[in-house]
This record gives sequence, C-alpha cells and structure tokens, in this order.
Amino acid sequence: MEDGGEKRFPAFPYKPYSIQMDFMNALYQSLDKGGVSMLESPTGTGKTLSIICSALQWVIDQRQKEKSEKRVESDENQENNGQIGSDDEPDWLKNFVVNKDNQVDGKKSKKKKNSFASAKPGKMMNKDSHRDLFSRDLDEECLPENGDGKRSVKKIDVGDLDDEQFLLEEYESEEEGGTGSSNSKRKGGKFSVNSSSDEEEGESDEEEEVKWKVYFCSRTHSQLSQFVKELRKTVFANEMNVVSLGSRKNFCINEEVLRLGSSTQINERCLELQKNKKKGTSKMKNLGTEGKIRRTKASSGCPMLRKHKLQKQFRNEVSQQGALDIEDLVQLGRNIGTCPYYGSRSMITSADLVVLPYQSLLSKASREALGLDLKNNVVIIDEAHNLADSLISMYDAKITLSQLENVHSHIEKYFVRFRGLLGPGNRRYIQTLLVLTRAFLQVLQNDKDGNCSNTCPDAERGVGENKNFDSSMAINDFLFSLNIDNINLIKLLQYIKESNIMHKVSGYGDKTKTLQKSSAVKENGESCDCGSILSGFQVLATMLLSLTNNDGDGRIIISRKRPTSSGQGAYLKYVMLTGEKIFSQIVHEAHAVVLAGGTLQPTEETRERLFPWLPSDQLHFFSCSHIVPPESILPLAVSRGPSGRSFDFSYGLRSSSTMIEELGLLLCNLATVVPEGTVVFFSSFEYEGQVYNAWKTSGILERIMKRKHVFREPRKSTEIEVILKEYKEAIGNPAPKSGAILLAVVGGKISEGINFSDGMGRCIVMVGLPYPSPSDIELLERVKHIEGLGDSSFTKSLKLSTNEEFYGGDVQSGFSILKSCRRRGREYYENLCMKAVNQSIGRAIRHVNDYAAILLVDIRYASDSSKRSFSHPSSKLPQWIKDRLVSATSNYGEVHKLLHQFFRFNKNKGCN
Repeated sequence: MEDGGEKRFPAFPYKPYSIQMDFMNALYQSLDKGGVSMLESPTGTGKTLSIICSALQWVIDQRQKEKSEKRVESDENQENNGQIGSDDEPDWLKNFVVNKDNQVDGKKSKKKKNSFASAKPGKMMNKDSHRDLFSRDLDEECLPENGDGKRSVKKIDVGDLDDEQFLLEEYESEEEGGTGSSNSKRKGGKFSVNSSSDEEEGESDEEEEVKWKVYFCSRTHSQLSQFVKELRKTVFANEMNVVSLGSRKNFCINEEVLRLGSSTQINERCLELQKNKKKGTSKMKNLGTEGKIRRTKASSGCPMLRKHKLQKQFRNEVSQQGALDIEDLVQLGRNIGTCPYYGSRSMITSADLVVLPYQSLLSKASREALGLDLKNNVVIIDEAHNLADSLISMYDAKITLSQLENVHSHIEKYFVRFRGLLGPGNRRYIQTLLVLTRAFLQVLQNDKDGNCSNTCPDAERGVGENKNFDSSMAINDFLFSLNIDNINLIKLLQYIKESNIMHKVSGYGDKTKTLQKSSAVKENGESCDCGSILSGFQVLATMLLSLTNNDGDGRIIISRKRPTSSGQGAYLKYVMLTGEKIFSQIVHEAHAVVLAGGTLQPTEETRERLFPWLPSDQLHFFSCSHIVPPESILPLAVSRGPSGRSFDFSYGLRSSSTMIEELGLLLCNLATVVPEGTVVFFSSFEYEGQVYNAWKTSGILERIMKRKHVFREPRKSTEIEVILKEYKEAIGNPAPKSGAILLAVVGGKISEGINFSDGMGRCIVMVGLPYPSPSDIELLERVKHIEGLGDSSFTKSLKLSTNEEFYGGDVQSGFSILKSCRRRGREYYENLCMKAVNQSIGRAIRHVNDYAAILLVDIRYASDSSKRSFSHPSSKLPQWIKDRLVSATSNYGEVHKLLHQFFRFNKNKGCN
C-alpha cells in the first residue's frame, strides 16, 4: 500500500506488529478487489482487532471516496447547466425537469427501504421462497390467522361455534382458476418484521439503508461477544452504528415465554403473542368460558411490545451507548421494559456494522426474515475452518417417528371433523398430506414387525435379520419407492404456506386435548402439546421442502432404530451434501466475502465445495505466522509413555487397559513438571468417561490429585462457566497442590471458543487423533459425495457392495468405504480430524508474552511412524507449530527433560 500501512489504520489501539499490519493490508486489498478471499492468522495474534480496524477503515475510505466523486460530479453538472439545452428554454421548465428527476430518485429510495420486508406471499413462489415460513430458528413472518373481512367465505353452521375459528377458508388451486389463493385477502396482508405491533408499521420507512455495510458473523455467542469487546477498544465503537443480532432465546425478556425452555417453543409462543395482539378482542367473543380463561394471556399480546415509544427509546439508547453485545442489549431491554430482540432487528437498516451468528447470515430463510441486504456490502465470516459443513447442515431436515405419528393423527382428526365443511381444494390438499404422512410412517413403522417387504425395497436389499439399521437413498429413488413421485410438492408447500393449515390443525388439536383434559397443563395454563403439534407440522413442511431439491444435492437417511433412554428412535432425515449453490447466492450478492480463521488450510477442499467456479489462482489467500518467538512454544510428538509402552489410540487399541494406564502415568509425571494449568483433550465424552473411571478404579486419579486439582468438561454448556471459574481459582493455589488439570473434549465448547492464556494453559495434551466415527452414515455420505466432486466417473467407478449401503454402527464397513476413496474423500476425512486438533491446541498462546508446551500423544504423530494408512498428521499442523515440532523422541525421559528445560527457561525469562 503506497501511503504506508500505519496511516491507513489509525484506529488500531496499539502499535501493531508486522504480521498484524500484513493481515490488515491483505484484508484491505481483498475488499478493494471484491469477490472471495481467505485470510488465515493464528489464534492469539490479534486477528479480531485487525479485522475490525482494516474492514471499517475501508468502509470509511470508500464512503469518503464516493462523497468526493459525487462532489466533483455535482460541480461539473452545475458548470454544464448553462450550456446544455436551448437558450429559449424558460427557467421554470429547466427547474421542473430537475425536480422531476429528484422525485423519481426519492421514489426509488423509498421503494428500496420497503424491501426490508420479506417476500410478499402473493407472488408465485419457487422452492426457496418457502423457507422463510419453515425455518425452525428464525421463522419470523408466519401468516396471521383469519380475521374480519375474509374472502367470500359463506357462514356455515359448524355446530359448535367454538370450532368456527379453526375452519379453513376456501382454497383454489391453479386448475380451479386461480394461482394458489391469489384472491385471498391474506395474500395481500402485511408481511414485514414489524408486524408484531400495529404502532410499528411504517417505522422502517424512516430509516435509509446504509451503503457499504459490514456483516460480521461467527459461530458462537461467546465469539460474537468477544468481537464486540475488541471493537470497544477502537474509536469505531462510538463513530459507527453497530447492532448485535441473536436468537429469540438469547434475547427474550418475557419470563412467561422464557419458561418454555426450548428455542422452538419460544419462537412459536413469541409469534403467537404477536399474532393474537391484533385479534384478541374478536376472538374473545367467540370463545366459550373455558376457552376464555385459557387464551386470555395469549390474546393480550406480548407486554414487551405494547409501547412503541419504548422501542424508540431502546434504539436511541443503543445509538448513544455505542457498541453493545447481546448481554448488554438484554439488560437494556429489561431496564426500559421493551423487547431487545425486535429492538435490535429494527436497527439493521441504519447500521454500519451488523454482528450476527452463522445461522442468521448463511441461511437464506433467516436473511429474508431479518431483511438483510447483502448487495454491494461486505460479509466477513470468522472461524471459517468448517464453513462448508456448517453451511450445508443448516439445510438438513429431520422428522422423527413420534413427530410423524403426532402430525398424522391431528391432520386426520381435523379432516374427520371438518370434511363436510371444506371446499374441494382444501379436501384434496389435506388428503395429499395424509397420503404423504402415511407413506413416511410405513417406512419407519413396518420395521417394528420386521416386515419391510412392501416399503422402500431399494433401501432394504441385503439387510437380512438386522432390523436396527440406517440406510440412505437418493431423493428420486425415495419418492418412487413410496409411490409419491406424482405429487406436486411445490404446489403442496404453497398451499401449506397460504392456507394457514398448520395453525388451524394445531389450534384445533390443542383445543380438543384441553377439553378432554388428556394432556398436562403448564403453570401458565397452556396445553403442553400445542408447541409439539405446530413444531411437528413445521418440520414436516421442511422435510417436504427438502424433497424438492435436485436429486444429487442430498440424500435421504432412513433410521429404524428403536427408541432408547439416550436416543429418539426412528426418523427420516434429509442430508444436504452440496453447498455450492447456497454459498454462490451470498457471493453474487455481496461486494466481498472474506473467510477468516486461525486454521483455514488446506484451502482446496473449501474451494471445491463452496466456490469451484473460482480458479485456484484467482482466490486471494493470505497466511501469516505467529507473533510469539520460537522459544515460547514447545510442540512434542510423544510416542512412548513412562513405562516404555507405545501410545496408539487408534480405534481398536484405545480402550485397552494398558493404553489407559500408560496415559495416566504420563499425566502423573506431567503434574510434577508442568506449572499451573494443563488441558487434556480426548476424542469424545464417552472415551473421556471411560478413561476417568478406569483411573479412578486403579488409583491413578488419586495419585494425580495429590499434586493437581482435576476438573472435567461438563456436557451441558450452561455449566462450563462454573467449571472454568473453579479451574482458574485452583491454578493459583499454593504448593504442594498447586495448579490444575482440565479434562476436555475435542469438538466441545472448550475446544472451540475458550481461550487458555498464560497459566490457564501452560500445557495442552492431545490424546490420539480424533477421527470422526466411520460408522456415521451422514459422514460417509459426505465422504462419498466429496470424493466424486469434479469427477463424473467416480459414482460409477466406486462400486460399493450391498452391505456397505447399510450402517448399524458397523465401523468396518465405514472403513472399507474410506479405503476405497482415492483422494478427495479420504482427504476430507483427514482434514476433519486435523482441523479439530488444530482448533484444540490453538487454545493456548494468546499473546506475544505467552508460552506453552503442546504434547501430541500418539505414535502416529512421530516422524518415523510406520503405522499410517493416511497422510502424515504433522503435515496438516499449522506452519507455526510444524516449524518447531520435535517429532522424534527416543523415550519419555527425553520428553520430560525438554519440558523441564522449557519451563525453567521461560520462567527465568519472565523474571528478567
């Protein structure tokens, strides 16, 4: 950069290191260029602060540049005004033309602001436009129930007046002379994010969409909070409009709604409260006494959205206070007494920087529901090491046997009750729904009797007597096998969306159950089944939507497992396999898309899966080293334990008592040489539990605890803060029991988002190579798909035996598929493992003066390892670790000596 890097980034609060300057320059150039870029900077190098100072400086420079260009253009126009046109032209005519142009521009501007609302339901929908209704996390704009002014619906005597509210309006399909229900008043209804309050409508028109907006997204709540914390260190926190977004569950301050617990129920209740605010008065007249008691709270609307002036006060407070994270916004909402969820959403249009989770940006349904406009804006995706898998998992769909039974039963009861009152359009579509749910049920239920002969014959070849198996099928094969390939799913989904049948069926089902007193009633008087009926219908709709994808985009998983105490039993699941088309929508809309992270290599896999149209030589990739000096890190491949036994934690050997005992002896020795805190990573919670129990029985755990306190990562993420606090306190304890050991899990909360700087992570121990289980059918489907990328002949050349199409926890059949892969599939499997390793060991070394040892405990990490079926693990370590790795030690004594010297040197260095 010609004018000197430091001048470009005056907001950086400290004197930047050279690699930070390099990173900021690389990001700035990427934004200038536009398109896709990948920027890699090790954790602990100030990556977040570098992103903030570079990206927001670019935005300021870009706006200033446009402002200058407009000023020059305006001056030129003024100079030309006296020269263009006839001298005979009167001044009033010239002025009229100018004013006319201004009016047109104003109309365009206003129209653009209105695009903040979601797609209008009156348009003929393609399959993408259905997603906003069926999105499980952010289905914001559910259509309102029927109110006054219904479209030519005859007054019908339904016997029980209480049931009239559940009767569907007449519905005409295309064949019956209409496009869906295009004549329905509902189709012209308001569909904006402000529909929660009649006072709010039109508020978005007052805001002008900010140009060159930056969307920053990351995976976890804590990572987003950390971003805002870093942002506050800069002048941008007060100079730019910043808004943080999150889920209803994270934002909600209505205690009645929060009490429901699950995200799905909180979403449903929130939408129900908004919907009933407008309709509460008329509904009270039609409900009986018993119903009135039950619906009073719901019909009153959410108390946190009743006063629009409080929402305005919330926005003003946020603007004055500067950058706030979700916790700050929730507290502000509580103090004012207004909803922080909708308060923050209403600020998107005018924001310069939007901080949001993956789901909100990467899911098209969520983007539309929130009104996010990516056009000509900047998208920065942090922690992008597993972006492809995170992206496609958002488009998975799953429905369990119990959900199917529940939905089918309630649709059937609804149809029986109203069959004689429904028009032909409604009857036909409801019957179609019953046909589909019955077919899906047959797939999962027939196995109970061991009789699958008439259902999905293609999916059961060679199963034999094994009834608890998982199988996979292509979409078309699945539809043909169930004889439902002739059903127009696009039109059926349109019907579900426009007719409001989900709410009618669930509402009627809830009422009948309440009247029969057959279900438990919660503290707030709700039927506890209301949410389950509606959510079950929503996942059914999502499943049907998935079946409209291209045949090769994903696979159908059929699991006939019986329910257990830890599992949910049989289910159908659509697994999305390709993210190319999904990601291309983001790339083509945005000015620039930046993938950032500490461990992005190898980049070729990401390119092939997400943007294969971009040639390798056109992908802007940047990677820098670490800021710490070489003597501050000691990576060691530990192939032997204190007793001289080799460490081999491969699948077949890791559970042996000798292997577990040798690992325990290693930790006993480490407790004597490693100061302060040690974090030990295991491949899974199950294996960590197995090792812990074995140590407890053998007495090894007691030996370790004589020198160090021992803590374990909890399965519940809500308990992690408490454990980390106790771990940190134990590290500061005086001798003889000084320091602590934390047993953690790869892929858990601790490995992904917790930083162990200084004494909290003086030593990181990675136990084995955490390869994912080869018995996972979804993983194997991804492996097979990736192996075939760019190679149309692969599908034909990879001939899997019949038994390999079925996995019931059969590890060997999974291994045989992996071994049959030539390159891409095997590479993907290895990358999953090593990216998890790199994420875990990157928890240490958080600043320039930090130091830590990293022990890779397995013979397969050693340079002379002959036990290798895949590529060498050390080749996929980050460069800054690979360059310093001691990959060969003759015995444990050598390891112990190196550790002793390392910690003594760094302790003395700190004293000087």
